[in-house]
Amino acid sequence: MANNYPRLAIVTGSDSGIGRATATLLASEGFDVGLTFHRDEEGIRHTAEEVASRGQRSFVEPFDASSPDAGSVVDRLADQLGGLSVLVNVAGTGHSDRAIDLDPDTWRHVLATDLDGPFLCAQRAARRMIEQDRGGRIVNVTSVHEHLPRLGAAAYCAAKAGLGMLTKVMALELAEHGITVNSVAPGEISTPMTGQDESEAYHLERPGNPLGRPGHVNEVASVIAFLASPRSAYVTGSSYTVDGGLSLMAAHGHDTATGWREI
Repeated sequence: MANNYPRLAIVTGSDSGIGRATATLLASEGFDVGLTFHRDEEGIRHTAEEVASRGQRSFVEPFDASSPDAGSVVDRLADQLGGLSVLVNVAGTGHSDRAIDLDPDTWRHVLATDLDGPFLCAQRAARRMIEQDRGGRIVNVTSVHEHLPRLGAAAYCAAKAGLGMLTKVMALELAEHGITVNSVAPGEISTPMTGQDESEAYHLERPGNPLGRPGHVNEVASVIAFLASPRSAYVTGSSYTVDGGLSLMAAHGHDTATGWREI
């Protein structure tokens, strides 16, 4: 993707949280942005206003990542944008059930939302980018649980790990077309999904996290924006963990204790 390539991006799940922060930052960097929402119409209006305040166009489409037709939103938005250079898959869901209690409907819904939906969107985006013959960027927002298990999140972890491997396979397959594919794996981020306001990122204490707090949505968006830019032209098939160092704590075995820094 050259520096003069038309800056046209789609960000799924952009009605709040990481998706909104990403869409807003991309707009600040000169991108017109296709936005999606599931139910939060007020939230997506706010995101569209943020994009407009940065002098860029936005187009909005409803989106259900669990739908078998999830990928069609990419075509609809790309048509309105007049092309596509970047796809950021953010939309997702979670659950809190032990594996032995996890009902099949919840399992299927989480896998459909967190793995099938991003796959279908990435597939449509890749086809568009190949047709345009200008390269492109695909960024999949996974989770630190792309790499690490979490109690009570079997379907979520399975989906995010699957999306991480899908990222690597598509990176191999699309490299010849100048399309890079990477994942961003956030830890605890202050978003509606974690039941937090964005401002809490700098006030909540997390003694077991080396940086001592949750992350802010802008700290994830900045990594995504790098991967969406020409600056990342030689980066593909990589996973960028944005977790304040939490994943480094596995060997300590007492990651919730305040004394973990003592040797």
